Formats: sequence, structure tokens, C-alpha cells
Amino acid sequence: MDYKKLQNGSDIRGVAIDGVEGQSVNLTEKVCKDIGRGFALWLKNKTGKTSLKVAVGRDSRLSGETLSQWICSSMVESGLLVTDFKMASTPAMFMSTVTKGYEFDGSVMITASHLPFNRNGFKFFTAGGGLEKGDIKEILAFAENGDQTGLEKGSYQTGEFMDAYSKILADKIRNAVGEEQPLKGFKVVVDAGNGAGGFYVDKVLKPLGADTTGSRFLEPDGSFPNHIPNPEDKTAMKSITDAVKETGADFGIIFDTDVDRAGAVLSDGSELNRNRIIAILSAILLREHPGTTIVTDSITSTGLNKFIAEKGGVHHRFKRGYRNVINEAIRLNNEGKDSQLAIETSGHGAFKENYFLDDGAYIVTKLLIELARGKKQGYTLQSLIETLAEPVESIEFRMNILLDEFKEYGQKVIDDLTAYAQNKKGWSLASDNYEGVRVNLDGDHGNGWFLLRLSLHDPLLPLNIESDEQGGAKKIAKELAEFLSAYDKLEKSKIEEYVK
Repeated sequence: MDYKKLQNGSDIRGVAIDGVEGQSVNLTEKVCKDIGRGFALWLKNKTGKTSLKVAVGRDSRLSGETLSQWICSSMVESGLLVTDFKMASTPAMFMSTVTKGYEFDGSVMITASHLPFNRNGFKFFTAGGGLEKGDIKEILAFAENGDQTGLEKGSYQTGEFMDAYSKILADKIRNAVGEEQPLKGFKVVVDAGNGAGGFYVDKVLKPLGADTTGSRFLEPDGSFPNHIPNPEDKTAMKSITDAVKETGADFGIIFDTDVDRAGAVLSDGSELNRNRIIAILSAILLREHPGTTIVTDSITSTGLNKFIAEKGGVHHRFKRGYRNVINEAIRLNNEGKDSQLAIETSGHGAFKENYFLDDGAYIVTKLLIELARGKKQGYTLQSLIETLAEPVESIEFRMNILLDEFKEYGQKVIDDLTAYAQNKKGWSLASDNYEGVRVNLDGDHGNGWFLLRLSLHDPLLPLNIESDEQGGAKKIAKELAEFLSAYDKLEKSKIEEYVK
């Protein structure tokens, strides 16, 4: 098989369980062992060391234990000293490379984030952070070519790290609030979606004094019997919202499968995700670091832009893709422009103070500090975003490109729309856009904006529309549908149905 097809940006992903129509298993024993061998060689070349220790963890996926056995055995054969942490979170696996007393040369997380139960994959870390696209390409090339490390056989042992990682988070809240049990008197409920995030209840919240009665789906179950562990999923968000309302909780938390993303629900039952979670974290960081730059993905709202500016910050809207956002914030800091937060509307958020690691548990930890501080100082989490103007309407269309070689066609649509927008009355190109084409529309043309971009990996053009008036999104979509009607290789049925 072509190993390059397993690459998904800076991750490796594939099919691990048979039985889903049209999807054949490609994460076979041979492939997983080849990938382990490829990572071992990559790490040896990267570090120049011949004695290398690596950690391995996995989320709750049904295939996780088997894939772990395969890649661990391969890395041992390739000369690595392997410690298997078994069930873990993705952020914890990075932290195992930088935490005093552990400091692994590299780590592997077995996960496919929020993808269906039959999928799985691998993420890789060193103390420098998550591996980049070029690194994954090199690992897969080593895997496919049969290259060897030439080292003598290593060793395998099991270990535990989630206790140490959880203590880091709990101690951060204790130190910030100045109390041993700063969450005593608060009811905080968690929906882990049967992923790997259940640890946060027993290892962080309860030791801090929180009442967690009413938390849901904490037990790992890779069949995900209740809902997809995904803060962007409507069913998942309804689940945690219901839990908050039914228990009268002060705060609700939801994690994705491997805990690198999070969403939340406030005590009034309002969701804290997408633009809202970016806004509240921006408010916190702009108080701690006045004037800092907040880097987000491209589909954040006009209201968020104004909110950050009103708080004295700079909103730097960049490309979709959590690695793109993180790397842009790192680039700005390297140029001397302070950027404390890189965050996507998907819930991937990374802080400068935390290695620019996208860690859902760390996001939640920052919010819990504010919850506890607010009680002492007389403010609420809701009050931090009371001036955030939210769109009246928001919708996304995902239009498939009906071609195998899709990138050139998709880019032509974007280029043509850019040229069209420059001469269209009531339309104006956004000056601060780094991806696709973003256009602001005046009151006569929908009173909002749209962004058309080319997907990072798939043959489709996502279209996001927001409006500040009732009926405005349909008005914008109608004008766009007229323009797009000329492109016969673009599947437009959903937007055409919407504007009827």
C-alpha cells in the first residue's frame, strides 16, 4: 500500500476495525510495526542518541490496545526503551517529554480524535512539541522503505503518568486561587463521552473539593455508545447542557476523545464553545497580558474581533488547522510580537505559558481558576463575555468538488470570487484574511460576512456565512448561489435548497 495516504496533516490516521462498508483496514499489524520502526529511526536521527526512551499512550478506542502492542513491540525491536502508560490523554503524552523526572525523548499517542469508532491513528511528540507534516512524511518514508535503526533490542515496561499530569493541573488551580480546595462549594459536572477524559473528575476536581455528582459517561468505551466525544457535535453539547440544567451545576465540561479539545457550559445553561470560549479566554489573557495578540482560525466572527479590540488586544485571524494557528502564534512571538493564545473555533486551544500545547484539560483549568476567583472577588464567568456581540445567524455549507484533481478547480472558484467581489456593490474584501476569500457585506446585502476556502485535505469548499440580522444569511447565500451556479463541478444542492 501507499503509506503516504495514511498521513493526515501532522498526524497518521487510518482504518483499524473492519466491518464498515467501503472502508478497508489499513492499520494492519505490519503497517503499525513499520510505523513504529520508522519513528524509532526518525527519533534516532533527530536526537543523535543511541539510548532513547519513549512513552506510549492511547485513548479509549476499541483498537487502541492492539495497536499499542504492535507499535510498542516494533519500537523495542528497533532499540528503544518503551514505557507503556496505557490509557492517557494526548496532552499528557507531550507533557511526559518535559515533566521533571520523566523527560522522555519522544512519545506516541494512539488516537483518531473524534473520528468514528473504527478509525485510529498516531500522534508523535518530542520536548519541542508535536511533530510537523514534514516529520510525518519522513517517518512514513522510513516505514515504507524498510529502513532500520541498527540498534540492539530495547526493552518494554508499563508505567503511570496521568497522576503526575493531573497533579500539575490541580496544583495550578490551588496556587492561582491560594486555597487547598478552591472548588469546595461548587458543583462541576463532566461529560467525557466515554473517551479518555474521565480522569479529570477523580484526579483533579474531587481533590479540589468540587461536587461532581451528575457527571456523565466517564467510563472509557471505544464504541462511544452515548454520543460522539466532540465539543462541536450538537448531540454532545446537548448532553452536557442537560447535565448542567438537571443538576443545577455551576459549570459543565465536555472533552473530545483524547482531551486535546474542550467545550463548557455556564451555570445558566449557555454553551461556551466556538467564538464564546475564544472570547472568555481572550478576556482572561488580556487581563494577565495587556495588549497581547490572540491568533485564531479564519472563521471567527466579527463580534469576536470587536470584543478583543475593546479589551485592548489584537485579533490575528489566520488559517484553519490547529497546527497552522499554533505555528503562527509561535512565529509572531519569535518576531517579538507577544501572542499568548492560539485557538481554533473547534476547541483546539494552546497557551504560550503551556508550551503552546493544545490541551482541553488546560483550557478547563484556566476557566476553573476564574470560577473560583470570581466567587471571592464578586464576578461570574458570564460577566467576562457580557459585551460579546454574537451573530444573529450563522451557517456552514460544505460543497464537494466532483473531481479527482480538485485543488486547481477549487482555487479557481476562490480566485474568480475574489475578482468578482472587488467590483460587487455592497461587498468589500476583508483586509486581514489569510485563507480563501472573506467578504464583508453591507446592510443592503445581508449585513454580515462570508468565507469561502479550500479544505486542507478533502475535495470540498467549505462556505461559512454569518449575519447580524434575521434573514441576512439567506440573503447572502442567495447572492453567492447565483455566482456559484456557473461551476458545474461543484456540488451545490444544500445551498440551493437553503435559498429556495
